[in-house]
Parts: sequence; structure tokens; C-alpha cells
Amino acid sequence: MNCYHCGSNLTEHSFCTNCRADVGRYKLVISASNMLYNDGLEKARVRDLSGAIASLRQCLKLNKNHVDARNLLGLIYFEIGESVQALNEWVISKNLRSKKNVADDYLDLLQNNPGKLEALNATLKKYNQALAYCYQDSLDLAVIQLKKVLSMNSKYLQAHQLLALLYMAGEEWGKARKELERSLRIDRGNTLTLRYLQIVDQVLGGEEAESRGSSGKSGGKKKNISDGSYQYRSGNETIIQPYHTVEGKSKGSVWNLLIGLVIGVGIVWFLILPAQIQNAKSGINEELKAVSEQLDVKTATINELESSVKKLETEKFDLESQLEDFIGTDGTLEDVDHLLQAAGVYLEDPENVTAVAEHLDRIDRENIGPETSESFIQVYDLLLREIGPLVATEYYREGMTAYNAGDYEEAIRNLIQAFSYDETNAEALFNLGNAYRKQEMNAEAIQVYEQVIELFPGTDRANRSQSYLNELEEAQ
Repeated sequence: MNCYHCGSNLTEHSFCTNCRADVGRYKLVISASNMLYNDGLEKARVRDLSGAIASLRQCLKLNKNHVDARNLLGLIYFEIGESVQALNEWVISKNLRSKKNVADDYLDLLQNNPGKLEALNATLKKYNQALAYCYQDSLDLAVIQLKKVLSMNSKYLQAHQLLALLYMAGEEWGKARKELERSLRIDRGNTLTLRYLQIVDQVLGGEEAESRGSSGKSGGKKKNISDGSYQYRSGNETIIQPYHTVEGKSKGSVWNLLIGLVIGVGIVWFLILPAQIQNAKSGINEELKAVSEQLDVKTATINELESSVKKLETEKFDLESQLEDFIGTDGTLEDVDHLLQAAGVYLEDPENVTAVAEHLDRIDRENIGPETSESFIQVYDLLLREIGPLVATEYYREGMTAYNAGDYEEAIRNLIQAFSYDETNAEALFNLGNAYRKQEMNAEAIQVYEQVIELFPGTDRANRSQSYLNELEEAQ
């Protein structure tokens, strides 16, 4: 069990040993939640699914993050045909624990089987259609629809219960009892099923008592009834079967029945059916017309939006072109601004070389190339000639101060600036290589030492650079 505040493992104490939070009541709630989960698990094992659902819901009320309870509740829902609620519980479980969660297997099993998902969807649609028939008092159609539902998913508990209720409404008590028995095989503790079964048993028990009173014997006695059939009891069930003979009925009545049936079929075929077909065609044509109008409106809207997008893209291209004309493709507008600021400071106070250098340092020298304007290069070179040596001396002084203090990063920054302003300063370049070597940046140190040897051949700095270069190359 983890602390709700910091997530640390809890001990036997009533407080968290890590963050000192009071976890006494929290531990009681979590314990109660686990107890309810275990109760739901035990009930599910003996197929008391209704009781298991009630326990698991109470468990989740106390601890909504109980992943095992959600997974089990989803399985129970799926077992009784409530696939939507099952998927809902599994999705929540996956969001609570994204890894090492058995809900992933359940969801993957359904997602990788499109036929299964389609069958579940069709089952729900047919069940909803059966409910609609019930509201319309078309009970026969509802029975047919529910039989289709159960042929697709024989464990759909609500479909069994509704079909049993329809049989009870039609006084087909034997069929109702069979459906209720099937319901009990799915969920032994369902209260609604047990209530329906009690009513059915009371009715069938009353008929059995009446049969015994009239015959003086127990089950198994046949009894003729007026509709040409006979009924008898087998245990608690009343079975009604027609006579295999046609006693009391003449052959003429059978022929009259057949003739009436043929006439009825003819009336339906020639009079009622064409009118129904015509009405259906009219309805389809109206729907097609409405859909066509909607498509025309959507097509016009799409065309208008596409034209707007093309217009906006053209305007964007034009604005980008204008912007490039202002700032240049190499982004030199900002560099020009820094150069002008440096020139302004120099003209106002030629001795303030530090301020001039600050503006020159902001210029990206990589942007200075063949495409740079000649006037820009002239002003930039003029300022470098005027203040370069002074700025280089200042940067060299600060760099060596940092170098002697062991701050090699600061030394590297200042010595790079010193050599950039005065490329004749061999000391600055040599000490830059030393700073890189001290910082263990061997690749940069080798490059700088090679540059010293190339630019200042025959000097003491070049000879010492060669010695350090040999040491670094041997170390590699």
C-alpha cells in the first residue's frame, strides 16, 4: 500500500514514515475496498454476478483507482452481454495503469477482431429495436427480435429476462420458465430473475393444484381442452400438444381454411404490398433529395474554403518575399543595426572602446561574405582598425587573469575575442590552446596549436606548440 501524498510504501504505523502524512483512515478505506474486491471475486466464482457487481461497485466507490476491480467488473459485464459497460471499465483501467495491465489483452482481443465488434454492435441494435417494439405494443415482433439477439449472444442476460417477461405477458408460462432458468445459469443471484421465477412458479403451481383436484391424481394426467389439443404436466411444467387426429373437424373446414389463407395472401400481395412499396420508394426519394441538397451545400462550402486557403497562401508568399527584401536572405539587417550603433558610439566618444566592442561583438561574422555590401565591410574594417588593438589588449588581460585563476572557460571566451580583434597576437592564440588543454578539450587544443605553428613559424610559441601537439597526439 502506497501513501496517497508522496507515493512511498506504508508501514504498520498510522502515519507515512516519509512525509509524515496521517494515513490511518486512508488505510482503513483501502482495506475495506480490498475486502469488497475479494467479496466480489468470490461471488463471481460461484456465478452470483449481480452480487459481484454490487460489491465491485462499492469497492470502486472507496478506491476508484483499483485496477483489478475494474478489470473484473469489465469481465462480468461482458459475461452478461453488457459489452459497452465492459469496454468502459477496461478503458478506464488502461488509463490508470498503462503498462502490465491485463485490460490491454481484453481490448486488443476485441480491436483485432472487427467481426466480434460488429456482432456486439448488431446485438445492441437489435435489443434496442426489441425495446422499441415493446413500447409500440408489438410484442410478437419484440419476441422475434429477442430470439435473434440470443442467437447472436446467448449470454445476454437482459435479453433473456425481457423475453421471459414477454412470454409471461402472453401467458406462455412454460417458455417463460425456461428463459428464466437460462438466466439463472448465467447469474444465479439476479433479483429480477428470481422475482419473475417466483411469479411463474406460483401460476404453474396453481394450475397443477387445479389439475390434481379435478383428477384426484398427481402429475402425468392428460386433460382435453376445447381447442383440439391436450395438456399434461411433467414435473413443474405444463405441456400443451395438439391431437394428431382431426377428430371433430371435417375435411371441408380444412379446405375452407386453406382457401381463406390463399385469399388473404392474394389481398396482401396485390393490394397492400404495392402501396407499402410505393410509400417506401417515396420516403427513399425524399431522403435522397435531402442528402443531395446537403452534399451540394457542403461541396460549395469546401470549394469556398479551398479558394480562401489558396488566397491566404498567395498573400503569405508575397509577405515573405517583402520581408526578405527588407532583412535580406542572410539576415544582415540586425548586423547592420549593430554596426550603426557601434559607429555612433565611436563618433560620440572615440575613447569608449569597450562600448564600441560590445556592439561589434553582436555582429555575426559568418554573415559577412561576398554578398555583404561594400559600405558595410568598409565601416566594419575601419572600426576594427581603430579599436581592435585596444580591445584585444583588454580581452587578453581579462583572459589571462581568468587563466591564472584556473577559470579556463572564462579564459577561453576572452582569449578568442582577443585574437579575433588582433590576429597578430601570438600570445593570445598560444594561451588559448593552453586553456583548451587545461580544460581537456584536446581536439580544440590541437587545432589551435596547429594554427600557431602555421601563423607564427620559427617562434618560441610555435616550438612550444609543437611540443604540446606531440604530447596530445601521443595521448590519443
